[in-house]
Amino acid sequence: MRTERSLTRRLDRVFARLDREPERPAHIDVPRMSRHRVVLFTATLAFYLAIVWAVVITSWLVRLDWQVMFFRPYQQWPQIHAFLDYYVVLGQRGPTAVMVAAWLGWRSWRQHTLRPLLTLATSLLLLNITVGAAKLGMGRLGPHYATVIGSNEMGMGGDIFPSGHTANAVVTWGILAYLASSPRARRWLSALSAITSLGVGLTTVYLGTHWLSDVLLGWAAGLLILLALPWFEPLITRAENALFDLRDLWRARRGRPVPAPAVPVAPAPVLLKQRAAPAEQPTPAREPVAPARGPRAPAYRTTGAHSARSERTPVTPAGSRRPPHAERVPRGTTQPARP
Repeated sequence: MRTERSLTRRLDRVFARLDREPERPAHIDVPRMSRHRVVLFTATLAFYLAIVWAVVITSWLVRLDWQVMFFRPYQQWPQIHAFLDYYVVLGQRGPTAVMVAAWLGWRSWRQHTLRPLLTLATSLLLLNITVGAAKLGMGRLGPHYATVIGSNEMGMGGDIFPSGHTANAVVTWGILAYLASSPRARRWLSALSAITSLGVGLTTVYLGTHWLSDVLLGWAAGLLILLALPWFEPLITRAENALFDLRDLWRARRGRPVPAPAVPVAPAPVLLKQRAAPAEQPTPAREPVAPARGPRAPAYRTTGAHSARSERTPVTPAGSRRPPHAERVPRGTTQPARP
């Protein structure tokens, strides 16, 4: 019971935080599919298809893959092998998704919106669908499982083409640049995500888990997802509104009005008499009430018997405007006889 109450209180605090107005600066807009972005998307898609075609026809790119594999970089530079074993984790989907989701969850808490987390979820969903379908559709074997030297190893039941580590690094770290709050932060995060994804891709080639063409296609696959995200912004907005509607519905069902216990309050004696008196009995005599006070006289109005206007000294709130005269006597009074 206590656990349910504590969980309910935490949800209430989260929803109350999300109910506030966003703290996001007004100049930050949702990215749109501009002409520049469309050109980059088209060029990246052409590069993606060119890599696939080059591998399918067993072109010079496949021969380069075999040359790099026979070079065995992990034997040429064994001193960095231990470090790169840990560095490649930056491309694994589970750890990177947890780290980026924690950061974006904090941003959602600060900005009082679910858009960062929904954008991350949308990008990861697109990544799983597109990259997973390409892996299963082309079925290429990795360097450690290659059977025929010089062949492209396509359609052999593998799942290595394109590189999932590389595509995941591009998407998960690039989403931080996509959701940046300023142009300067976007530039720095774009450079950081590019360096990280480049290092992850080359690390998989060093370890011998991927062909070089796998990494090239993984870079293109991740970049395509980042460039296509503005097309999914309306869907993200509708999903956010739907979640808030569900939140309101859950609140309405859980917070039904419950009648509070009645607290006996003794009414005033006068009201009790008036309510207890039947309609046919005469109204009881009321207690004498002091006469209502009239309007209060201004502070500058004198009291006493009414006198003629000519006998009154003009007085204002600031004081009298007529200087006093000791010899002036009001009318109607007898003046003393002159000597």
